Amino acid sequence: MLSIALSELIQIFRNRLVLLTSLVMPVAVSTYFINKHDAFAGLGSLGYIAAVVMFTVGAFGLYTTTVTTLASRRQNLFLKRLRSTPASDASILAGLMLPVTVLALVQVTAILAVLAAVAGEPANVPLLVAAVLSTLVMMLGLGLATAGLTNSPEHAQVTTLPVSLGAIAVASWVGLSGTEELTLLKRLLPGGSATELVLNAWNGGVPVPESLPLLLPTLAWVGVAVALASRMFRWEPRR
Repeated sequence: MLSIALSELIQIFRNRLVLLTSLVMPVAVSTYFINKHDAFAGLGSLGYIAAVVMFTVGAFGLYTTTVTTLASRRQNLFLKRLRSTPASDASILAGLMLPVTVLALVQVTAILAVLAAVAGEPANVPLLVAAVLSTLVMMLGLGLATAGLTNSPEHAQVTTLPVSLGAIAVASWVGLSGTEELTLLKRLLPGGSATELVLNAWNGGVPVPESLPLLLPTLAWVGVAVALASRMFRWEPRR
């Protein structure tokens, strides 16, 4: 698995498209939000900025890169060749996804640390960590599922738009309007409960026992994503 992960890490830094979507775009967007944190905090809160940053990295840095990477490796038959080795399917996918997952986690951690230093620390760091980890796992699972519908890296630019833009839109909607109205709908949408959890973790004011159940919808989406991925993921190109 580690040899596959190392090889994949090298490929990430060689591929300009993947490098752009996994590193440059999330950092650029997040930097903009941090630089304008006073203006955006006037609309929502620091928790809102943190949630948008988290989903920007999760959508473009992890989800889109996951789909693009797997589509590319399928198209050039690399996945097929890997399956002829002693490595199991799980270790192959883990090796391919480990570098981009670690990069996304490092990006979120670094950017949120900068936001905390510039604008103020979160009220509950462990709760924020739980929100970030569950969100990244959800985006990774959705990436594996979407990869089954994606024929090529170019096709990934289309197939990833609904989830990536939708997740950021939900985060912005919940972050700006809260969950006082349409509570159930907002929490059940992908990213809705995770955004509320980030708001509670960063802004404070909500007891931890009341916030922990917000993890359940995100974990449910992880289960849905894994189930979809197990049915739709393909190791060889369509003939």
